[in-house]
Amino acid sequence: MPRAARRLLIAAVVAVAAVLAVASVVSAATTVSLRASKTKLAFNHKTLTAKHGKVTLVMANPSGLPHAIAVEGHGVDKKGKTVNKGGTSRVAVTLKKGTYTFYCPVDGHKAAGMKGKLIVS
Repeated sequence: MPRAARRLLIAAVVAVAAVLAVASVVSAATTVSLRASKTKLAFNHKTLTAKHGKVTLVMANPSGLPHAIAVEGHGVDKKGKTVNKGGTSRVAVTLKKGTYTFYCPVDGHKAAGMKGKLIVS
């Protein structure tokens, strides 16, 4: 292979690798799943972890009570849709590194202990 062609091929490979690396960083997102308790005002996890950037919390509700998922802290306060038994509540937020609170925003549920820590690294 001629020297110029080989250099062109190497440059093309490096360019493609760079584009793929940037695309993976840009599209990096974290999805964290949890569940409401069937019998009490609680989640199945007290602590969750995620990478900084776009984070989606997905909460399944097997309970006979309505529940939702929400995130607050560091200027963020976003709530997902309240769902009944068999439903799934989602909340998507862009988070910086730090500790946040996830909770159920249905009246009285957070005060009754339906909350936990979300640690973003």
